[in-house]
Amino acid sequence: MKTTRREFLKISTIGAGGLLFSTPLFNVFGKNETPKSEIKAKRYANYCEVCFWSCALWAYTNSDGEIWKLIGNQTDPNCNGRLCPRGTGGIGMYNDNDRLKTPLIRVQDADGNQSFKEASWEEALDLVASKLKTIKEKHGAESVALFKHGSSGKHFQKLMQAYGTGNISGPAYAQCKGPREEAFKLTFGHALHSPEPLDIRDSKCMVLIGSHLGENMHNGQVQEMSDAIDNGATIITVDPRFSTAASKSKYWLPIKPATDIALLLAWINVIIDEKLYDKEYVEQYTYGFDLLKNYIQRFTPEWAFIETTIKPDIIRKTAREMGKASPAVIVHPGRHVTWYGDDTQRIRAVAILNALLGSWGRRGGFFAPEKAKLQKMKTPKNPKPAWSWRDLSFGKYNLASMAISNIVVDASHPDNTSDKQIKAWVVIGTNLPTTLPDMKHTEEAIQNQEFIVAIDTMPAEITSYADVVLPECTYLERYDYPRLAQHRKPNISLRIPATEPRFNSKPAWWMAKELSNRLGLADYFPYKTIEEDIEYGLKLKGTSLEEMKKIGVKVLEREYQNLYFKDNEEIEFNTNTGKIELYSTELQANGFDPFPKYTKHEQPQAGYYRFIYGRAPMHTFSRTTNNPNLIDLQDQNKLWVNPKVAKDLGLEKDQKVWLKNQDGIVSTFPIKIRITERIRWDCVYTVHGFGRNNKKLKRGYAAGMMDTEMISNVKIDDVMGGTGMRSNFVTILTKKTDKKQEVES
Repeated sequence: MKTTRREFLKISTIGAGGLLFSTPLFNVFGKNETPKSEIKAKRYANYCEVCFWSCALWAYTNSDGEIWKLIGNQTDPNCNGRLCPRGTGGIGMYNDNDRLKTPLIRVQDADGNQSFKEASWEEALDLVASKLKTIKEKHGAESVALFKHGSSGKHFQKLMQAYGTGNISGPAYAQCKGPREEAFKLTFGHALHSPEPLDIRDSKCMVLIGSHLGENMHNGQVQEMSDAIDNGATIITVDPRFSTAASKSKYWLPIKPATDIALLLAWINVIIDEKLYDKEYVEQYTYGFDLLKNYIQRFTPEWAFIETTIKPDIIRKTAREMGKASPAVIVHPGRHVTWYGDDTQRIRAVAILNALLGSWGRRGGFFAPEKAKLQKMKTPKNPKPAWSWRDLSFGKYNLASMAISNIVVDASHPDNTSDKQIKAWVVIGTNLPTTLPDMKHTEEAIQNQEFIVAIDTMPAEITSYADVVLPECTYLERYDYPRLAQHRKPNISLRIPATEPRFNSKPAWWMAKELSNRLGLADYFPYKTIEEDIEYGLKLKGTSLEEMKKIGVKVLEREYQNLYFKDNEEIEFNTNTGKIELYSTELQANGFDPFPKYTKHEQPQAGYYRFIYGRAPMHTFSRTTNNPNLIDLQDQNKLWVNPKVAKDLGLEKDQKVWLKNQDGIVSTFPIKIRITERIRWDCVYTVHGFGRNNKKLKRGYAAGMMDTEMISNVKIDDVMGGTGMRSNFVTILTKKTDKKQEVES
């Protein structure tokens, strides 16, 4: 029987058994349910790693030195002392006994059977260093790619840059936020970054078009949205699904998917035609208004109705709501915006709307953020790579400001016949098989690698493909570089361990430093412990590690521009014209449409429905779907189906079904039906991150279905290379027979 060169292995071992012991589990709110004696609590400064919002917190330990409670830091502008369910439930990552416990090395017996064996740290790191040296000698340093996510990725980025590769990518760019970063930079000369500089608390009108505040659980923004609603702000939600945000809205516009640009153009049409825009602001700060006015004439609400199914009077009413609130209005740029392949142009329309309403740099709109900087110890200059992912994009995506992960995967694929090839992956904190679309293509690239090392806290699909697995301790058990989040005021948040790492896990900074010693790169890590490097930067900023341990968060005074524009202030924007570019000269110079262009996208054929995915407030993708605290809040995903569809197909509540997409791919696991009026009839919806296929995940394995399996039709954004993933359609199967599934007659 033919086998792959790299079998998908569950995280089990040969040799000695793993270290196993249990610690108490607590509910999601951090209530201590086990210690019966008086608790002598100690607290330790930290910031959350469950999602990118990175809320500052205090981790409390009990008299046994075990972590038992997490509470938000009151002085943190990201959370204001309040953690979301994920943040409070993050303690489950520490308590989870399914965690990776010790280094693992892939081995093969005489019969070709593959498995993992437990290894010492010395053996595992020696092997990783040896493989990296060999690959560098054979193919060059550039043939190694780093895929990273989260704070741990910074340590391995430093290592791999010193090693000599520029093929360093975070999927959060090409699979999530890249189009909005480039669209706002093309318009205002400034990307948004995170947390987005939205003055929600003072906004009088906020438009959410595909931005699910509530489910996304962007903590500070959710709190500010609540304040804005209390203050009478109008919320307009555009979504084919009646989301949590839609339930708090004055207007819900259940738009036909893939027609968002049509609605945005119609709004621009009304705002210009009815002179609802900020005339003085537009005259002083923008470029190309007259060209836009001429371009937009044909995109009337009546035209948009045919495309979007949103009635013309609703389009006009909502546009007038924005105009009335100007400039204290926000058309939210969203976060996960890689949908249909024309995503940069769609977010350009969002940016143009904000510019016309005068919200950029204005109270209640977008403020000017400021971010602290900490100096690190001096290190040698990184070697210059001979080539990078840009050389494999063949002149495309010149406007992309970060490495495009799908291009790096293409460079790793056997179809890449150029002399520039990726031969090894270092993967930290990102589960590529569930993160990247087109799982088949990703697996083929994985099989083509000579070596893969995966660093993670939990077993994951990517760790099952790795040659070496390095267990990272959780964020509650390690030091990391301080969080330097942009906000109204710059601030510094400290992370220190509240306890020793469980099992035989280690922090990423230690792994990177140990590998630097083995690779002859020790000069790039000129400290014995990371505390030395942290202390160095803090002292130059007028504080110290000792002080930060006591306060957790230090908010600094602004040093640069004002939070908002002053009246008639002269502003030079970082664009070609020095103005806010309604007409993008940069897009025009690169052969793209200077104004957002509406394109008709394919629609589902009879019996198929557009497949939409999203988030749940208690989960962060696949990262938390085995968390013993958070799984109690939602243990699986369900498929939202409109009652009309359910009746036509004879579906019942909680019935298990399978999905088949337009390419004939059938879901591995079934999913339960949720029948609800809260979704259009031509769509189905589920939450991303479930249906894990690693059996070592006792709670996450086969819990619901894996939505990534259905995403095989990928639309590439011509401007920045991101992967549009909402052009997939599914039919619902009610019966499974062996390997073939079919609808019951």
